[in-house]
Amino acid sequence: MQNEMSKILICGGTGYLGKYMVKASVSMGHKTYIYSRPITTQSSPAKIGIHKEFQAMGVTIAQGEFDEQEKLVSVLRQVDVVISTLANPQVLDQLKIIEAIKVAGNIKRFFPSDFGVEEDRVTPLPPFEAFLENKRKIRRATEEAGIPYTFVSANCFGAYFVNYLLRPHEQPQDITVYGSGEAKVFKCCRENSMSRRNLYRFFVKWM
Repeated sequence: MQNEMSKILICGGTGYLGKYMVKASVSMGHKTYIYSRPITTQSSPAKIGIHKEFQAMGVTIAQGEFDEQEKLVSVLRQVDVVISTLANPQVLDQLKIIEAIKVAGNIKRFFPSDFGVEEDRVTPLPPFEAFLENKRKIRRATEEAGIPYTFVSANCFGAYFVNYLLRPHEQPQDITVYGSGEAKVFKCCRENSMSRRNLYRFFVKWM
């Protein structure tokens, strides 16, 4: 399959990581689809802009919610690979994707949103443990569904961890510091360290 052009659906394709997956998929010649929440009057200019950008690139955008199973199944039947890049608040929505994949019955490979640490092999501190437990639920559901899958553990994306999970924009009264608080941090920007093609090539060999 890796020598053929695949038809790829990216769930969460307008999000933090998804937009890079979409651009990489298109650049490598794959027919690319996105399943995205509908554009409304409340949608941000940035989201509207990325929809227009992707449409200009030839991306097929299906708008819908994940609990609209019939609509999701109809999109799945047009593709053969599904890549989920859903972020933390939507991780468990992947259970709906898995159920829809089972109904569609044609998906050759599913990549759940599993791009952080290897959750089956680590025991993190309490706040992060709850998040990883949800990801483990998706792994177990994927395995039990009997669909072809690949788990990709790319380690933690520092910018996502700091900006989203640590929420530096908030100003709480109290904070919890684990350890001595003197740990050193090394920052490596994704734009410089890994091109879209390099990111995407991890998927290509499995498709």
